[in-house]
Amino acid sequence: MSPTNEQAAMAPPCARYRVLHQTRYDYASTVTLSQQYLHLTPRSFRHQQTESTLIRVEPAAGSSHDGVDFFGNLTRHVTVTAPHDSLLVHAESAVALRTRPGLGVLATSLPWESVRDMMTWERSTATLEACRYLYPSPHVDPFPELEAYARTSFTPGRPQLEAALDLTHRIFGDFAFDATATDIATPLEQVLRGRRGVCQDFAQLMIGCLRSLGLPARYVSGYILNHPPEGQPRLIGADASHAWVSVFCPALGWIDFDPTNRCLVGHEHITLGWGRDFSDVTPMRGIVLGGGNQTLEVQVTVTPLPLPDPA
Repeated sequence: MSPTNEQAAMAPPCARYRVLHQTRYDYASTVTLSQQYLHLTPRSFRHQQTESTLIRVEPAAGSSHDGVDFFGNLTRHVTVTAPHDSLLVHAESAVALRTRPGLGVLATSLPWESVRDMMTWERSTATLEACRYLYPSPHVDPFPELEAYARTSFTPGRPQLEAALDLTHRIFGDFAFDATATDIATPLEQVLRGRRGVCQDFAQLMIGCLRSLGLPARYVSGYILNHPPEGQPRLIGADASHAWVSVFCPALGWIDFDPTNRCLVGHEHITLGWGRDFSDVTPMRGIVLGGGNQTLEVQVTVTPLPLPDPA
């Protein structure tokens, strides 16, 4: 039996992690002003509690302002006015995760057509909130070929979450992970045609498939733990920012799927934030005056932490 929202919120954590996310820009010439918009504080919600976050900027920010974006993610605006040839943003967080629904709930979900129809006629708070993830967004503009690809999984009357897991498996099997095949501007048409990309592409592809059927889906930005047994390969996406998909289920809320790793999201995925697509939850973006050519280095380390002693 799956826990209710209230039970999940009261349950003790099943895992704890420390996340170090360090971004460094080196510039060919001096930068006189840098303004950056950060999504680097992990989000707290029923399956995750952020225990602490420390964000350090070098050179030190002249001004800093914390806020919340349209989707409820925590943000920080920083302005660096001291002249600099490099910029370092170091974020360190500790999070506790709670158990998510398992595979057993998938077949109990409504037929996917029923969920699609609810988006048009039911006006509950949950469905209205979900509708913001139903329409085209800057990087996800559904087109007929996406719907055709999705229909193989979403057969008539099939439970919505069971079909979503099947789509997750098919994307994993049909597409190759290739960090050189795409960039942030690569359209979904090219990803679908080339059958290659990275976690961001696979998440946005799956979102496009779901939205093309009239089903809300949101983009989740975060991290994934990697602890392979000796001699086994590392999980794709480890030690880097990762991305996956959250699917709205009227009875259970949002259920997360990872097409890059062919799995239902569990206790090894750390959520940073969510939005319509990558553009809503970019970990760091901004503008600089000066600088010329620049190089970027991003380092991410996810480390398990001990669980608290039982009371």
